[in-house]
Amino acid sequence: MASGPQSKSGGTKASPGAGFSGDFTKLFSELKLPAMPDMEAFIAANRRNIETFTAANRVAMDGAQAIARRNMEIMQQSMAELTEGMKALASVEGPQAKAAKQAEMLKHAYERAVANMQEMRDLIQQSNAEALALINQRFVEAMDEVKALAEKQ
Repeated sequence: MASGPQSKSGGTKASPGAGFSGDFTKLFSELKLPAMPDMEAFIAANRRNIETFTAANRVAMDGAQAIARRNMEIMQQSMAELTEGMKALASVEGPQAKAAKQAEMLKHAYERAVANMQEMRDLIQQSNAEALALINQRFVEAMDEVKALAEKQ
């Protein structure tokens, strides 16, 4: 006589999840979602987003290449200075004169290293700032676009 398992209240048990999907259907039918935005505007906005991220990536890659080039130049310059310094040190006679020359060379090398690090820092900051400026500008534009779409509806 009974077609399915009986619950304690005497009624037939519903299959698991039947009430769950019904609840979602009811929930979504009650939501007042805005109409689908203009798809052409949506696609155009996403295209601009992708173009902006591509441009920002290009700026970042150009910056990384400039940093790598400058780093190589610094290394070559350092090697040339080291060779020159060794020759100069070899021509100095007497232990006191050599010690003074070594101290002078060390001071010069330290000052050069600090200047090079500051230059590299500036190159990195400039590259990052340019890429971030592109993304920030696009974000502001995108928010203006969202506002305009919301006002249309």
